[in-house]
Amino acid sequence: MAAPTLAPTRPTPPSDRVLPRRTRLFALPEVRWAALAVVLFFAGLVAQLADGPQWLRWGLYLACYAAGGWEPGWAGVRALREKTLDVDLLMVAAAIGAAAIGQITDGALLIVIFATSGALEALATAKTEDSVRGLLDLTPDTATRVAGDGAEETVHAADLRVGEVVVVRPGERIAADATVLSGGSEVDQATITGEPLPVNKIAGDEVFAGTLNGTGALRIRVERRAQDSVVARIAALVEQAARTKARTQLFIEKVEQRYSIGMVAVTLAVFIVPLLFGDTVREALLRAMTFMIVASPCAVVLATMPPLLAAIANAGRHGVLIKSAVVMEKLGATTQLAFDKTGTLTRGLPEIAEIRCLDERFTDAELLRLAAAAERPSEHPLAAAIVRAARRRDLRLPVTTEFTAHPGRGVTARIGDRLVGVGSPTASDPAPRVRSLDTAVDALHASGYTAVVVTCDRRPIGVLALSDQLRPEAVAAVRASTAVTGSAPVLLTGDNRVTADRLGAELGIADVRAGLLPDDKVTAVRALQAGGRKVTVVGDGINDAPALATAEVGIAMGGAGSDLTLQTADAVVVRDDLSAIPAVIALSRQARRVVVANLVIAATFIGVLAVWDLAGTLPLPLGVAGHEGSTVIVGLNGLRLLRRTAWERAARTRT
Repeated sequence: MAAPTLAPTRPTPPSDRVLPRRTRLFALPEVRWAALAVVLFFAGLVAQLADGPQWLRWGLYLACYAAGGWEPGWAGVRALREKTLDVDLLMVAAAIGAAAIGQITDGALLIVIFATSGALEALATAKTEDSVRGLLDLTPDTATRVAGDGAEETVHAADLRVGEVVVVRPGERIAADATVLSGGSEVDQATITGEPLPVNKIAGDEVFAGTLNGTGALRIRVERRAQDSVVARIAALVEQAARTKARTQLFIEKVEQRYSIGMVAVTLAVFIVPLLFGDTVREALLRAMTFMIVASPCAVVLATMPPLLAAIANAGRHGVLIKSAVVMEKLGATTQLAFDKTGTLTRGLPEIAEIRCLDERFTDAELLRLAAAAERPSEHPLAAAIVRAARRRDLRLPVTTEFTAHPGRGVTARIGDRLVGVGSPTASDPAPRVRSLDTAVDALHASGYTAVVVTCDRRPIGVLALSDQLRPEAVAAVRASTAVTGSAPVLLTGDNRVTADRLGAELGIADVRAGLLPDDKVTAVRALQAGGRKVTVVGDGINDAPALATAEVGIAMGGAGSDLTLQTADAVVVRDDLSAIPAVIALSRQARRVVVANLVIAATFIGVLAVWDLAGTLPLPLGVAGHEGSTVIVGLNGLRLLRRTAWERAARTRT
């Protein structure tokens, strides 16, 4: 018979389990059983500290055993049938052994630890499933299809076929990846490309399922089936990466799996060999159970978890939510950071960067005042940026009449006896083109700005340059990230090459990869990983979610982050402060150093006590005291990372 192999710590929950659309905490059976085990454990502890009757505290502890241990125990029995050895079964066996020799409190604590970790894993899996469903909800359920005779009919979006024609009205979400046949509008496609501004769409342009149409109507031809759309590929990438990352464990858990097999073998030998030489069953069992307790890997786990949990708590106080100890451990191994642009390094909010007058009759202030007055009734993000800039300069905006929005082109409004227009440089204009206008627009585009032309009575009088606003701490954060990881960050963005290169130059990032769709970002991350890098990706949008899920660690910017991104990410920067990212990586490295020190302490205690028990006769109370004493020592050592000075030291770390 083949020797048993060790199964993963916990079986992956079945993918076909039925969950509510938004999983509530106690909707999962793992959470309910773990909560019951915790309540029973503390009730038993209270009864013990109050010197209650023995039958009461034993009854409460045994009920805790049943609530928290039946599921991992039964899973371990099933694994044994397949000739595998489950670590959870070993912990249940150690807990039962502790009860057999009177140490039922220690055994109940083991049960609570493992039941709680299983509940957290089940909840994380359910949240991932929720977030993927939420992503698919971006695509509308229905679409307006145009029949061959020109009649319109409402159909399920999933039933659309390649080649069919669909009408998209203002404010509707686009139901399929398609090509524009006629009409014009601006489309917010930040969910797919991450671009901060809506993109003008006219005949011949490509649009994506799940993106939001603006003020115009579009007639589009379906190019891909629903299951082949970009948004569906994003969902598939996130789900696939999440399943892969669910199998990751703490390094010490991987060691613990092999250690546990050896521990079981030695425990059996410690029980059987003395029997062969004439010991009584009680004496042999007592020695074996003592060995199992002093050599139990739970001491090593507790030596590992306190520093990681303390680092998680410290990071949380400083605005970084770390979702698990595995994430905190892996952050310290980061050798390559990859940043998204819009909403991550920038605020995702357009601002006026430059004003260029083309008519000497107008000053910069007058040009901005007219443009803001014309744009004030508009809901376009660029209009809001122009109005904000005018108000910041305390400009008084005149009253406008005859306001007209031209979808995909711009707006016009009458101010007094002037007809003022604000719009795209590519919009058709009956007036002759002015050479200075083309020169100004080309120069601004070459610098990575979005150019908006202002006209008066159909003649161009100036150009406004708009750009996304860089976060004030971005330059320092990139510099600190380079120092703490030992390599310069990579910029991954769906924005255009010119804009991305300009931002990269401002930040000192040489490796700039622009024009990336979500699956292109995944490919870039995998290429970095193939080169031996441990990659941490920082992003905020739905289009970043697959890359965050693929990387060793994904970090979301919480202020602008989408629901999917926040669920997919392993960590969230709640306060939107980029400087917290290199600091939390340095804190993780501190935690790893403390873990190593704790493991040395724990291994020393285990080694001394185990040898004593094997070579002589270790009194059970002394064995328990030594085992628990080592746990207290490493626990206190780990709690040092709760102090404010630990974060301050991490924030100062640059190597």
